[in-house]
Parts: sequence; structure tokens; C-alpha cells
Amino acid sequence: MAKWTNARIPDQKGRTAVVTGANSGLGFQTARELARHGAHVVMTARDRSRGTAAVERLLAEQPAASVELRLLDLSDLDSVAAFAQKILDDGLPVDVLVNNAGVMWPPHRLTRQGYELQFATNHLGHFALTGLLLGRLEKSAAQGREARVVTVSSVEHRGGTVFFDDLHGERAYAPRAYYSQSKLANTLFGLELDRRLRAAGSTVTSVLAHPGYSSTNLQSSGPTGFLRFFFSKIANPLMAQPVEKGAWNQLYAATAPGVKGGQFIGPDGFGEYRGHPTVVQPDKAAQDPDVARRLWSVSEQLTQVHYPSH
Repeated sequence: MAKWTNARIPDQKGRTAVVTGANSGLGFQTARELARHGAHVVMTARDRSRGTAAVERLLAEQPAASVELRLLDLSDLDSVAAFAQKILDDGLPVDVLVNNAGVMWPPHRLTRQGYELQFATNHLGHFALTGLLLGRLEKSAAQGREARVVTVSSVEHRGGTVFFDDLHGERAYAPRAYYSQSKLANTLFGLELDRRLRAAGSTVTSVLAHPGYSSTNLQSSGPTGFLRFFFSKIANPLMAQPVEKGAWNQLYAATAPGVKGGQFIGPDGFGEYRGHPTVVQPDKAAQDPDVARRLWSVSEQLTQVHYPSH
């Protein structure tokens, strides 16, 4: 893995990847590189105009790229269900699912289903999407095409807590604490999915990645007031690595030969904030199978997406 960069992505011709939140930031970089190396990429976006602009930008750079835009709002489970059903109805294969989209540190908001925005978008939407597309991933694996689910977490999962008694912040809400909850949930999910796939004898791989501290619009689109100013004018310019490098980790997880289920890929630098992809260790709390099983059960109840039992 020594000093891996996107130049080492293997040929992706014949593979189809779904990348959530692909209109900007890490998602756009991931879609760009997968397309550059030959994959057909389904770029998802919540907003049609922003999604269209992203596709046009990518095609201006790579006129021969095979990409398409499909609308998907991860905060709305009806949108998730409609998106997945259209993939199935169109007979589109899914070889790689990159659960990338996210929101960070917004004021307290509830979604259409009444769930806290960060938990709903970052975790529940991706939990539902993965479950609804798992059969398509299994089909790819059965046909000899390596199938992977890449769930994008964050260094902010460390120290996080799943507030089972107040999942949606209706009694007490702090933007950072609930962002950490969502990212811990991502990590618990990715590891529990790996355990369940292994137990079922599946050859679909569940792997985690995080981008370290990367300069994206995540820090400016969610936080408000001074925090937005701090990230956009001070912290990002001084401390963050470019988004192109942050995306290396999820690109490695999605494409590199030899990736194993349950691995967590993050930067190799100090504090895992910057650097080249390497295998890192999830927080101890993320490795608790009892918490993972409880979260899984709650997630199935909240999304009404039930994974196959084996």
C-alpha cells in the first residue's frame, strides 16, 4: 500500500459504481476517478441543477466518460426507496456502492420521517440504500465481479455515542455530538455488515474509509455563524488536505486489490488527518457487537428495510 495514489486505481471497465453525494467534494472526486478508470458511474445528487452541473463538469474533463445523474435525497426514506427501485427496474448492475453523502453540524432539524437530519442522512439513508441494493451487489458477486460496499465515516466517530434514548436530539441537541453519533453509526454499520456477510457466506465486501481532514463544502454548508467562518477562512486553508487526497481513501477501499471485509482505510499521517491510505483502527466503541446489533435492529425499525436473515 506504500504511498498509494489514484494513479494506482486498476482498470474499472465493465464495472458500475453508485456514488452518493457525487455533485461536490469527496463524492465528485470519487466519481471522477472511477469514471477516468473506465467505470460506469451513477452520480447521485439531491438537487438536479447541482447534479447536472457536476456531470457537465466531469464530461468537460472526460468527454468519453460513462456517467449518469440520478436524484437521491438520503434524508428522505421515500426518495431512497424510489431511487433503489428505479435501479432495480432498469436492470442496472451494481458492483460498487460508495456511501459517501453527508451533512455536518447543522442546526437541529427533523426530516420528513421525523428523524434528526445528520443521523437520517449519514446513517439511516445509507443503511436503507445498502439493504435495498444488496441483492444487486450479490448478483454481481455471483457473476464473478468483485462487489464492494464502501461506507464513508470520519475521525469524528472517535468519542461518539449512540444516544439510543434520544436518537433524534429532541431532548438535548449539540451539532457536533450528533454528527459524531452519525459517524459512529456509519462505522458500527460497516463492521456489522461485514460480520453478517461473512456469516452468510457472501462474497460481497463491506469496507470503511474516512478522508482525514479534507477541505470540502461539508464544513461550510452545515455549520452556521462563527463556525462556518472558522472552517472556510481559517481551519480549512491552514490545516486541511486537498479534497483530491482525501478521496484517495475511499477510492482505495473501492478499487484496490486485496482489500478485506471489515477493514477501515484512512490517512497514514499524524492523527489520521492527512496522508496516503493505510489500514487504520476504528474506535473501541465502534467494535462493540452488542451496540452494533442494537443499532441494526433500531435501523431496520426506523427505515422499514429488513436485511435477509441467515
